[in-house]
Amino acid sequence: MTSRSRSASTALAGLTAAALVLAACGNGERAAPGDEVKVVVSTSVWGSVVQAVAGDAVEVESIIDDPSADPHSYESTPRDAAEVTDADLVVFNGGGYDEFIEQILGSGGGKPTVSAVESEHEGEHAGHDHDHAQNEHVWYDLHVVQEVADRVAAELGRLRPAQAEQFRQAAERFRGEVGALQTQVDEIAAAHRDRPVIVTEPIAHYLVEAAGLRDITPPSFVNAVEAETDPSAAAVAELQNALGSGQAAAVIHNPQTESPVTRTVRSTAEQQGIPVVEMTETPPPGATYVQWMGGQIAALRNALDQER
Repeated sequence: MTSRSRSASTALAGLTAAALVLAACGNGERAAPGDEVKVVVSTSVWGSVVQAVAGDAVEVESIIDDPSADPHSYESTPRDAAEVTDADLVVFNGGGYDEFIEQILGSGGGKPTVSAVESEHEGEHAGHDHDHAQNEHVWYDLHVVQEVADRVAAELGRLRPAQAEQFRQAAERFRGEVGALQTQVDEIAAAHRDRPVIVTEPIAHYLVEAAGLRDITPPSFVNAVEAETDPSAAAVAELQNALGSGQAAAVIHNPQTESPVTRTVRSTAEQQGIPVVEMTETPPPGATYVQWMGGQIAALRNALDQER
């Protein structure tokens, strides 16, 4: 867990009572045939994944769906506690990224849940083993996203047994669409393996790794950004030198967590003619996961294809 995942902890003291009062509302029992199944997700990333599996068969509520918001610093509300405790299924990131969800669940009793970080570990055991660093942005690992879709389908099938096959087939279709994205990533790796890139924040760590790219960002710079502190003068100078010497083929930038320091990095890259690729925490309004991630993968490929 990074220190940036602490954001919800101070706001949770007042939510515990609300969660306990509402615990009986979402006890994980099978929904009656006429009852509507409600799935609550931490962010719209996972909301899009759930929607791809569930279609119109269930209600999906994303707590964080503002594309300009920084989920690291989100402070939950009593309404969020009510939404989570009233849900039939809760889908969240885990790994400290959306700690407020775990805190509400911990105080509100058991119910069906799907954690993406837990899916990551299960995927490793199932044969998708990478040398993963500790990184909470697991929606940039396409294998993890496929595992989450499969687990969501299984949970929805238990809640709605009559529609279990429908959910399974939808998850299989989604798995195929995400597999097509993985093919595009593999093509980047084949064409650009070991090309150096700089990141203003390691949001796309797993995608960079899967594409075979080499992250040359000074670790001290990355660690400071993650800790929401100012990087040292030496770290900034090292990064600026990498930009000025033309070492980097592209800069990957997260505009949702932009700071004066990362804004300067972006500006310097643009002045040096280095392509800047935006990769965000959440999809833009109306975009599905596949559309959003596919656009980012295409932007990365286009940036690397540019001759400087």
